[in-house]
Amino acid sequence: MNSNEIEEILKAHSGGDLSTAEATGKLKNLSYENIGYARVDHARAVRQGFPEVIFGQGKTREQVLGIFEKLAARSPNVLITRTNAEIYGAVRNVFTGAEWHEAAKIIRVFRDKTELGTGEIAIVTAGTSDIPVAEEAALTAETMGNRVKRIWDAGVAGIHRILSERAQLQNSRVVIVVAGMEGALPSVVGGLVKVPVIAVPTSVGYGASFGGIAALLGMLNSCASNVTVVNIDNGFGAGFVASLINRKFEENSLREPNE
Repeated sequence: MNSNEIEEILKAHSGGDLSTAEATGKLKNLSYENIGYARVDHARAVRQGFPEVIFGQGKTREQVLGIFEKLAARSPNVLITRTNAEIYGAVRNVFTGAEWHEAAKIIRVFRDKTELGTGEIAIVTAGTSDIPVAEEAALTAETMGNRVKRIWDAGVAGIHRILSERAQLQNSRVVIVVAGMEGALPSVVGGLVKVPVIAVPTSVGYGASFGGIAALLGMLNSCASNVTVVNIDNGFGAGFVASLINRKFEENSLREPNE
């Protein structure tokens, strides 16, 4: 939903190109569109800075396609997370420009590549097994208009690997650290930089890691004061929050509240 869409509808109505009923229906759909099994939130980009994202897990192919078609008609960039290659094939049949990212299990439509960030977001993994979650974060951040630097396999088992990336980390605006096992890497990175560090625990690890709970608890207990934590395997959430931290202020956001 934006002012241009409202103006176009009102002009069409005043010019006789839209009936009152048609104009009313279009105005209603500017907020959300009820398609029975989903209420597609067209106003989310205005409220939160990015259009609604489709969480693919648990949805049928028809449901994903139905929501996707509504979003793609109104939003230049669309993400479908936690999905599969079969769903991608169906999406590509209706939109040939869709991309499939196997590691992250993400389908992406990336038409607007305007840079909206003030700096670069660095994304670090402790190990190669953490890359799928990190790629979800990276693709999310890129699609939201950010420059992303990927730093893979730099965990604490070989501490020299992360230390060799110190300059890159210190020049970043936000750092996302993705780690399983004991989840120690975010504390190390947090001690090297003066920017926000978003820690993402992954479900990678042997039995006592309890599917990522050990890493989650370790990160929550970090002694580095600039570390905050998202849910287990939630690369999307980390990429989204990092994007909002990195985003340029809009001109009207700098005005006094009573102006």
